[in-house]
Amino acid sequence: MKKLFSNFKGDLFGGITAGIVALPLALAFGVSSGLGPSAGLYGAIFIAFFAALFGGTDTQISGPTAPMTAVSMVVIAGILATNDGDINKALPAILTVFLLAGLIQIGLGLLGLGKYIRYIPYPVVSGFMTAIGVIILVTQILPAVGYYAKEDTQFVEQFKPQAEELILENILKEEAGEGILVLEDFKETVKRAEATTQADILKESKTIAGKEASGVLGTFKVLPRALKNINWLELILALGTIFIIYGFKRITTTIPSTLVALVVMSGIALAFGLNYRPIEEIPGGFPIPNMKIFSQFSLTSITPYIFTALTLALLGAIDSLLTSVVADNMTKTKHKPNKELVGQGIGNSIAAVFGGIPGAGATIRTVVNINSGGKTKLSGMVAGVMLLIILLGLGPIASKIPAAVLAGILITVGIGVMDYKGLKAIPNLPRDAKIGPFKVSSEVIIMLVVLILSTFWNLVYAVGIGLVIASLMFMKKIGDLTAERSNLKSLKEEPWADEKNFPKEFSEKVFIKHVKGPLFFGSTSNFQALAKQIPATASHVIIRMDRMQYIDQSGLYTLEDILVDLEKNGITVLLVDVLKQPRYMMERIDIIPDLISKEHIFDSFSNCLEWIKQNVNGSTQ
Repeated sequence: MKKLFSNFKGDLFGGITAGIVALPLALAFGVSSGLGPSAGLYGAIFIAFFAALFGGTDTQISGPTAPMTAVSMVVIAGILATNDGDINKALPAILTVFLLAGLIQIGLGLLGLGKYIRYIPYPVVSGFMTAIGVIILVTQILPAVGYYAKEDTQFVEQFKPQAEELILENILKEEAGEGILVLEDFKETVKRAEATTQADILKESKTIAGKEASGVLGTFKVLPRALKNINWLELILALGTIFIIYGFKRITTTIPSTLVALVVMSGIALAFGLNYRPIEEIPGGFPIPNMKIFSQFSLTSITPYIFTALTLALLGAIDSLLTSVVADNMTKTKHKPNKELVGQGIGNSIAAVFGGIPGAGATIRTVVNINSGGKTKLSGMVAGVMLLIILLGLGPIASKIPAAVLAGILITVGIGVMDYKGLKAIPNLPRDAKIGPFKVSSEVIIMLVVLILSTFWNLVYAVGIGLVIASLMFMKKIGDLTAERSNLKSLKEEPWADEKNFPKEFSEKVFIKHVKGPLFFGSTSNFQALAKQIPATASHVIIRMDRMQYIDQSGLYTLEDILVDLEKNGITVLLVDVLKQPRYMMERIDIIPDLISKEHIFDSFSNCLEWIKQNVNGSTQ
């Protein structure tokens, strides 16, 4: 407690400044997610406060971030589509997925898995971050020009047949659930169909139209229509916002340019009484827990999104721990990764219960906090309280912010979040893989696969596929490297230092195998050639294992097969300097002592040589 208030003035100013910086982004991410500005603000309040209170990075400021919002969009759009576009029906399931993601984060922290997050390959992270930037940038074009597919009557009309088909399908599902046999009681189906109004059909058509125009591909589909129906006022508001954000940074970075753009452009729109489109209304008062998460819990409604919840949890963990590293470098401290994951998980869980979107450690807000004097957990808690005060005091005013202004803010976020460092490195990375006749960089391939699949298909699956490709390529490289360094050599070729004085009379009878590096499933195919390469004159094989630190199950069974083949051919195998892990594995499946007796295992090559001199007849040639 004493440490918490040891830097009260600095933490107070740092937290207030970070909270003000977070405000426009929280509102923008809320709108972008599909749940509205209040969801972004609620997420920022609770995640900032509780992630700071329970986390392991003293100066971290948490809240909704671009990557977390992009994945949240996938969850929200998917669950909305299965609930006829009705946000009230879909909200409990959406928030349950967010709650599950938070609980998974807590679990990751308690299991001590925080330290393993750093092993996610950079090309996967790079491709994902650039895709996030592209998705945000492209999807904000439509609101920036004032085009909303659901309000384009001509566009919506074309989905009426599809809407009627979907309504009929829902009627049939309802009847099946009630045990009504449609073909035997078709009148009931007709009766329910006739009760469907034009308003119902129009509502369903608008839902389909909105879904059709969502995402990057959807934006490109309707872009020609949008460009023919530009709302010039909305476009000017968006461009003005972008201009101020980039222009004000050239004047000073002390005052956040995003906040300046929000205040100036919203002020102009209000002062001149412009006929602009405002954001959704932000409810006043303290946020209320959404107890429908628990009362209407349905496992079937969230089952398809469990993998997505896991992705949200992992993404939030990566995002937060990367920010923690930045904070460590700035403050010369060291964060506690597992405690940080627990804190982030608690923050996301509580935010979900109160209707907020998930978030993570936010780099820009954390840097602002540190530069403004923040040094302890109190700064993050102050940021959360600051946002709550803004909500309670300025909620009605914030509801009058133009939607185009938030679109302009998000466009700058999209441009900023892309990994330019990774993109610039593309021409310089070594071309270590081949596709047909072309030499390519495996790192670039992974990054581009994740980037393209994330942008045009599915963020969640793209990361999974990227990780699989990266793992396979890594295993191939290690396998090739191990095979390159571990070749069967006769004693006349490249002997090790302690083999140079090996008696020449044993050169035809004794062969040595040098095993360098791990023997695992990626290197077993080359190791299998051992038995075939040994000439008929050999009676003994020495396998030197002092540089084989690890063997997996595939390597273990490959070794067993080779030993069995050598035994059948009457060849005695001697093992030299077997390390702890390989020996333990060989003893577990009885390679030792069934195939290799303990008398044939030596601590050093000199001991093995003594045994050979005593037990092997030299060459008679």
